[in-house]
Amino acid sequence: MNKGAKIGIASVAAVLLLAGGYGAYALVSGDGGGKEAAKPRTVVAEPPGPELAASGAKAFLDAWAKGDLFTAAKLTDDPDKAQAALQAFQNNVKPTAVHLTAGGPTTAPSPAASKSAAAGASASASASSTAAPAPTGVLEGFKASLEFAETGTPWNYDGVLGVVKMSDGTAAVHWAPTVIHPKLDANETIGIKPVFAAPAAVTDRKGKPLAGYASLTGLLNQLKAAAPQGGSPEDAGSAVVISPASGNGAAEKLFTLKEPKPVPNLKLTLDADLQAAAEAAVSAQGKPGSLVAIEPSTGGILAYAFSPTTGQNRAFSGATAPGSTMKVLTAAALLEAGVTPSSPMPCPETTMVTGKSIGNDFKGAHPDYTLTDAFINSCNTSFIEKGKDTLKANSLPSLAKDVFGLGLVWKTGLSNFDTDIPVESNMAGAASEFIGQGKVRANPLGMASVAATVQSGVFRQPILVPGMEQVKAARTLSPQVLSSLQSLMVQTVKSGTAASVSPALPAGSGAKTGTAEVDNTTDANSWFTAYSGDLAVAAEFQGAGHGAAAAGPAASKVLRVGNH
Repeated sequence: MNKGAKIGIASVAAVLLLAGGYGAYALVSGDGGGKEAAKPRTVVAEPPGPELAASGAKAFLDAWAKGDLFTAAKLTDDPDKAQAALQAFQNNVKPTAVHLTAGGPTTAPSPAASKSAAAGASASASASSTAAPAPTGVLEGFKASLEFAETGTPWNYDGVLGVVKMSDGTAAVHWAPTVIHPKLDANETIGIKPVFAAPAAVTDRKGKPLAGYASLTGLLNQLKAAAPQGGSPEDAGSAVVISPASGNGAAEKLFTLKEPKPVPNLKLTLDADLQAAAEAAVSAQGKPGSLVAIEPSTGGILAYAFSPTTGQNRAFSGATAPGSTMKVLTAAALLEAGVTPSSPMPCPETTMVTGKSIGNDFKGAHPDYTLTDAFINSCNTSFIEKGKDTLKANSLPSLAKDVFGLGLVWKTGLSNFDTDIPVESNMAGAASEFIGQGKVRANPLGMASVAATVQSGVFRQPILVPGMEQVKAARTLSPQVLSSLQSLMVQTVKSGTAASVSPALPAGSGAKTGTAEVDNTTDANSWFTAYSGDLAVAAEFQGAGHGAAAAGPAASKVLRVGNH
């Protein structure tokens, strides 16, 4: 059909039973000499007999198939509309050959089309000067097979048309655009249009769908918004489609001439099994919190969850003190400075930092503690005192950036806060950072990466999309320092503050608990970071107390699922 042309639809089933008259058409002239006035040819109430109906349908189909649209239109009860619609169909769909065979199913059009047809025919009857009795007719089925230059496969479909009896005793096809195709509606057009493959699905690393996980809603919406809209012309296929004439609404594809270029699914590094475990572990705590799981060997983020899911993505964008989980980095700095796991690190009951008395989570002094004892029991005073004696004000920030990648700008695939460990101007300010307090700000994304770096020995920046560029750290820990650090974390699970975590961590796990005090709050935040095999996890929960009480169990549940 020509640009903008509309094919109105009437339902054969409805119109043939419709009360009301039909407009008269001057189709029969007198003797051809103009001496006698043309006699109108109208639809009558009496239905055509079976033979008359069949011959009327066949004559129409034969003319249409030959491309004699003028004759085909004359064999209908509305020649003007029929010819315009048939010509528009030929122009817009462009079949190279049309084969039409009488016979086949005679299923009536849809109720919606019938209602539209009834309204249109009633209006026609009201406008007619000659009211006629309610006409009845016969439904005749046919089979259509259309050929196209673009494909060797024909478009086959079943059609149906109604046949009515005219006042001159002949049969005529009752015109409705459903004659062209039974799905065509009154306010639709039919033609060839570009079509594109379905939008890419976002899946986990194994191809499983990721829809339905509350913590991933923001990520999936972001990826959907960033996806190309409409597709590239070179990726398009073509098809015969029915479209709303208004241009608004979805088109219905009837027949594909050329398949569009398929759109590959977008696979993320996430793992649906671990994501499910992370969501459950976080929601079970009943407090605001978050968790991140990372694959140390690649840096791929395997899961992340946060609660409430309607709030901030604390897992990536949180920025709070990580407490004693920061002692993993402080221990690494001390080991590089020459301290060994068996070196003395006395644990006084309290110590002073910037005029404030700092204590531990346990009573009493332990003057015989070593670095191992101080680490596995998380003695704040040991780390502050030894740090002030052994390290410099910039030791922790430098090590964090150069070895663990903390302080570098990460592009994970989702907006995130990069861990911030400021360089203090003096040792008094730096001392609070040794135990993850002061001005240190982190989130589970950063602290899970710390555990991942300890597990593998190499910082691999966390990413959500495989193949993303990953910033690199300047160096790695020496084999001796790395081995000692791993030993400290494993021993923490065996006999330290992580030993009481329930459910128990998998055998061979390394971990560090954290209890972080936050200004203007009465309850400390619970932190935990750990690794087991090729899986590293960090979790935090607001106001949940000791790290082994809330964050530890959540992390353990995810670690126990494992990285398979």
